[in-house]
Amino acid sequence: MRCPFCGADDTQVKDSRPTDDRGAIRRRRYCPNCTARFTTFERVQLRELTVVKKDGRRQPFDRDKLARSIYVAIRKRPVEPDRVERIINSLVRQLESSGEIDIPSDMIGGLVMEALSSLDQVAYIRFASVYRNFREAKDFGEFVGRIAADGE
Repeated sequence: MRCPFCGADDTQVKDSRPTDDRGAIRRRRYCPNCTARFTTFERVQLRELTVVKKDGRRQPFDRDKLARSIYVAIRKRPVEPDRVERIINSLVRQLESSGEIDIPSDMIGGLVMEALSSLDQVAYIRFASVYRNFREAKDFGEFVGRIAADGE
């Protein structure tokens, strides 16, 4: 592992332990070149996934991009970070175990919306407003109205 401070290629692992959800290994590392310490996380990746966009473009699946979109949706909401990490891990496991290598972006968006609807309604609406590409206030109002009708 390359040192993020000095760029040296030879760093040493000082401590390894599983994360709380056991979805990754947390490693404390030490660089003998500059004496810096840093942490890395190692996750199991079952297969290389490719996201197929609506316009046909293809790009490698990026777990961090998925996490960022969820964290934007839950920004300033009373949601525990542990729950969010469990949801992200669950979504990635679902995608990896689907048997497909090419995953349509619509499928990912649908899974995220499903997860957010049970986590936090405001986050769900925030994500939906971007995912469904609301163009006018009435689109937003109709969507919120459907959610309210489903909840009754």
